[in-house]
Amino acid sequence: MVQLHIKRGDESQFLFTTTVDVSVETLIQQVAQIYNGRLKVDRICSEMPELADHGTTLPPNMQGLTDDQITDLRLKDEWEDKCIPSGGAEFKKDDIGRRNGRAPNKKMKELLKKTMEEAKALISKKQVQANVCVTMDMVKAALDQLRGAVMIVYPMGLPPHDPIRMELENQEDLSGTQASLKVIPEEEGQLWWAAKEMQRGKKLQDYIGKNDKTKIVVKIQKRGQGAPSREPVVSEEEHKQMMLHYYRRQEELKKLDETDDDSYLQSEWADRQALKRQFQGLTNIKWGPR
Repeated sequence: MVQLHIKRGDESQFLFTTTVDVSVETLIQQVAQIYNGRLKVDRICSEMPELADHGTTLPPNMQGLTDDQITDLRLKDEWEDKCIPSGGAEFKKDDIGRRNGRAPNKKMKELLKKTMEEAKALISKKQVQANVCVTMDMVKAALDQLRGAVMIVYPMGLPPHDPIRMELENQEDLSGTQASLKVIPEEEGQLWWAAKEMQRGKKLQDYIGKNDKTKIVVKIQKRGQGAPSREPVVSEEEHKQMMLHYYRRQEELKKLDETDDDSYLQSEWADRQALKRQFQGLTNIKWGPR
């Protein structure tokens, strides 16, 4: 199997295995699905702490308003009494006015945060260092873990406008957000290797040959963004080792310089003529008047 080290820019994303006879079209789809799936998991995990601390999201027309404004406008969160966390709610006001403040109890809160950490670890960039290849099944497993935790804590479900529910139901609207810039639609995705774009309609073996035991670095890019930067000749780890070697060598040279110091030759005990002058009575001579 060919192992692809997928990067976005200079940042490692994940490892992916495939065969040399796979078409570039299929490869782009598979890589883009995993890449975008990991982004979805990250977006959900970024909302999980807020859900655990401040409860469900308020309706859009109530977000950011003060209690007095909500009262004056006679607005009401109709989902507040429907979406009650298991074990009852604990009130903790959301200072930015985005959530209703009816947070889950301590046990349910810990469940949400623990599941969030497990899901993030499953598709983490650290899997590259561990030499673990990420698959779409792993991404789905992470999403299922998050979905299951939400269902346990909120048996009646989340409000339809809650971003976590929208993400889990693939109804999210990312237009105008920073997160939308990271997403790469499958039809707009490009893969680059060795400063060359892999053209749709060709196969992977047209670029890397038929050796099935190959490891290459591939960069994913959105169409129209130009060629990504080349890979550095020396990897980051190799660069660190080189700098460490140079530092140690410099310290060794400093010690050698200190060892070769000949300032001791100016000392009285190192004077080779001292004994001769003593016999001749030439020591302790003062030229001034006594």
